[in-house]
Amino acid sequence: MPRAVTLIRSAELSDAAEYAYAATAPAEARLIFLAGSCPLNKDGSTAAIGDHAGQAAVCVENLRIALAAAGASLEDVISTRVLVASSRQADLVAAWEVVRDAFGDHDVPSTLLGVTVLGYDDQLVEIEAVAAVLDS
Repeated sequence: MPRAVTLIRSAELSDAAEYAYAATAPAEARLIFLAGSCPLNKDGSTAAIGDHAGQAAVCVENLRIALAAAGASLEDVISTRVLVASSRQADLVAAWEVVRDAFGDHDVPSTLLGVTVLGYDDQLVEIEAVAAVLDS
């Protein structure tokens, strides 16, 4: 099945970033706007308390589930925003590495942000995403 998302890189920009700098989708693509994926277990409790990488992994899994419900997968994501409740760069990197590894070669444009607090008790990570699919 053809993918709607085209990742764009520029030789004029640094290759240090671990993601494409831009992405496009054709006009006929259906956009999917996902709520922030949180590190919540099915019963509503927060998973991996105190563990940035562990929470990022749960967020990715919950993102996969939400994408599947919308008829999409990680390969259909066009951009992400990763929010990490910490002022320590090492905590942001720990969460980012999990997200980066989950996306593999589909290195979508992404923003990594340190924030002061997130919405659920003990929540350290949240992943926002937009996807694009071509319906057959």
